[in-house]
Amino acid sequence: MSHLLEVRNLRKSFARGGGAFANGDPAERFVAVNDLSFDVTAGETFAVVGESGCGKTTLARMILRLIEPDSGAILFEDRDLLRLKGEELRAQRRQMQMIFQDPFASLNPRLRVGEIVGEPLAIHEPRRTPAQRMELVVAMLRRVGLDTAALKRYPHEFSGGQRQRIGIARALILRPKLVVADEPVSALDVSVGAQVLLLLQELQRDLQLTYLFISHSLPVVAQLASHIAVMRAGQMVESGPATQVLKAPTHAYTRALLAAVPEIPQPGTV
Repeated sequence: MSHLLEVRNLRKSFARGGGAFANGDPAERFVAVNDLSFDVTAGETFAVVGESGCGKTTLARMILRLIEPDSGAILFEDRDLLRLKGEELRAQRRQMQMIFQDPFASLNPRLRVGEIVGEPLAIHEPRRTPAQRMELVVAMLRRVGLDTAALKRYPHEFSGGQRQRIGIARALILRPKLVVADEPVSALDVSVGAQVLLLLQELQRDLQLTYLFISHSLPVVAQLASHIAVMRAGQMVESGPATQVLKAPTHAYTRALLAAVPEIPQPGTV
């Protein structure tokens, strides 16, 4: 199978603090992502797992060009994303969408759900008529378990799990090839999160999606991932097929993470 995404020697640092003391001295910078390289195969769920502050979200945002890396290369379908600008970058971005961690903060409270989910279509497919866009929005909302009554309601009228389904519908309305899911169930109750994971699994199968799944939870990752990369202090300390990493970890940090969890589900058992 071909590689959809290739990351090579990616690095990102930030100034410690700010104001008059942020003088650009390399010694005063915090390295969030340090020389990361990996490949994501089309159709798989590549999970990046690690404790808070290890650089997972920074990595996700660099891949989507929401923040710029200091150095390295990001290839999507063999095209270097860091060299793309303007219309070329916009066209490539429609193939890469994000599901955010916080279903409360990631939805515009001033827009109705129909507008939120349809907004990517208005931006990327302006030639579609409003009726055509609405037809696609209704179909996607139904696909994530919401009915047409949701169209005219505002985000605050929904539960956390429902809001995350709205966020998923918005991310998938353009039928992207790669979905970056940044801790998509960490803000939800366990039972609600399990339902969302099951939905993500069904959508991946039905829409031929590739997931880059970011999480701090090994039990969550174990339920979806085909490949797991363990991240610590900006570096990947271990990477391999999910079953191998969960059953026969080679790095002491991975073993410590596993030891801290009472029970790990078998991969693919949402």
